[in-house]
Amino acid sequence: MIRKFQKIKPAGITSMILVALGAVAMAAPAPRPNIIVIMSDDMGYSDIGCYGSEIETPTLDNLAANGLRYTQFYNTARCCPTRASLLSGLYAHQAGVGQMTSDGHQPGYRGDLSRNAVTLAECLKTAGYKTYMSGKWHVTKQLKPDGDKSNWPRQRGFDRFYGTIIGAGSLFDPWTLTRDEKAITPDNDPEYQPETYYYTDAISDNAVKYINEHDKAAPFFMYVSYTAAHWPMHALPKDIEKYNGKYDAGYEAIQKARYEKMKKLGVINDWPMTPLPQSWADFPEKNRAWELRCMEVYAAMVDSMDQGIGRIVKSLEKNGQLDNTLILYFQDNGGCAEGRGRSPRKDAAKPREPYGKDELQTQMVPIHTRAGKPVLTGPDVMPGPSATYIAYGRNWATVSNTPFREYKSRNHEGGISTPLIAHWPKGITAKNELRHRPGHLIDIMATCVELSGATYPKEYKGNKIQPMEGLSLAPSFSKDENPDRMLLFEHYGKAAIRKGDWKLVRLGHRKPWELYNIKNDRSEQKNLAEKEPKLAAELAEQWEKQARRTKIYPLPGKKKMRK
Repeated sequence: MIRKFQKIKPAGITSMILVALGAVAMAAPAPRPNIIVIMSDDMGYSDIGCYGSEIETPTLDNLAANGLRYTQFYNTARCCPTRASLLSGLYAHQAGVGQMTSDGHQPGYRGDLSRNAVTLAECLKTAGYKTYMSGKWHVTKQLKPDGDKSNWPRQRGFDRFYGTIIGAGSLFDPWTLTRDEKAITPDNDPEYQPETYYYTDAISDNAVKYINEHDKAAPFFMYVSYTAAHWPMHALPKDIEKYNGKYDAGYEAIQKARYEKMKKLGVINDWPMTPLPQSWADFPEKNRAWELRCMEVYAAMVDSMDQGIGRIVKSLEKNGQLDNTLILYFQDNGGCAEGRGRSPRKDAAKPREPYGKDELQTQMVPIHTRAGKPVLTGPDVMPGPSATYIAYGRNWATVSNTPFREYKSRNHEGGISTPLIAHWPKGITAKNELRHRPGHLIDIMATCVELSGATYPKEYKGNKIQPMEGLSLAPSFSKDENPDRMLLFEHYGKAAIRKGDWKLVRLGHRKPWELYNIKNDRSEQKNLAEKEPKLAAELAEQWEKQARRTKIYPLPGKKKMRK
């Protein structure tokens, strides 16, 4: 149960005299929580242990066991819009990032976080919070280290920042690596020099650094934004070794095991599983070792992230901050079916001289490692080391999204469904409970504003700020609820609207609408659009109305509004 105020009890004759004199006993506010939001990248609904996975995630599992798991929480299906929505409490188009970080020349598609949106960090600073970020930014098209930085983390409310401005790249030599406002390399960072540089560890370790350096006189807000487990499949040998042979049974066996565990945990109902695109028996035998290694490395990436979150939790505990810190964990989109690096590289280069200490990485997909080795791809290259750049593929992405349909960038459940774990010992007394309340990343801003006592502004730095779209999660901390609401989705024409138990969804501008009863068929196997044409038409009309309100229209690329 959340206590907003702690009453002062009268004590003795003095208190009685004060009351008699008409003095009012003031309520003392309970300590405001620190808030840490943790987001992982390109992971499916079933990829952590407490949501069904065989991957070892003891830290996240423990947070869930001592807190809450939400079963119907949504993101926006892709990296950039999810981050824009999370940071602003608005739908992604309202925040100016409806697609990616290129300029579509329409208000909903500028590729830069809107100045008519206020960030979580900017908002919480109104309540005296110190603000920190470690990890992936990816809400601006301004990437040059000597260029415009007006939409970089430090300029959008964060006191300290360590991470990358862009969204993807080598985990051993990240593109756009930055400390505060200065471009750095793994070799020349004066504040962080591990024996072996690995970006997931660096994100975790710098988050720990901020916690350890924080002045406890003020509460803090921290945004920890991992690139794990986004391609490329990069991991440390010690973590990969744990999963050697773990997936030898193939896709079907792993998917079925996850499905049964998820039902037992109560995070899904008895919905049918989405069929795999390809059976394990049909995958070319000569390439099976490579395919298995892709998933072994993917699991190692998730495992490494969980270890890092464990170090964050331990630092909170060491500093006496854990009990009054709200930790929220979620994912930016579903499992990724993109085929990056799954074919041999045509532009493979010859070895070159190692990069100099101060020589910046300038490519998302490097030609060479920092040591000068050519970066290779394709089924004859085992993923994991820095000299590789490979994605884990559509079949394993289907396993990640068990039991849901479709993938990252789509608005079917496999693209937008995310775990949500909430842990806060002082504010959440429930242990290991499920919450079936439908929710969305837009709810994070409303939650933080309520718990922090921050003022959500109508105007900020001379710019009119759009009202929040979300609902606070705080009421659900004490009991489950089912608010009457509508949720909206769109990305590159792939669109959806959910209202109550009904969901209307399509795969593109020119694709037909599909209708599903999410309560009975969340894996979206039985399209009811022809059976319920009136309801489908009503929801389609609602989607069009909301699309105009939330800046989905006008669509990018043309000045005039078009559908």
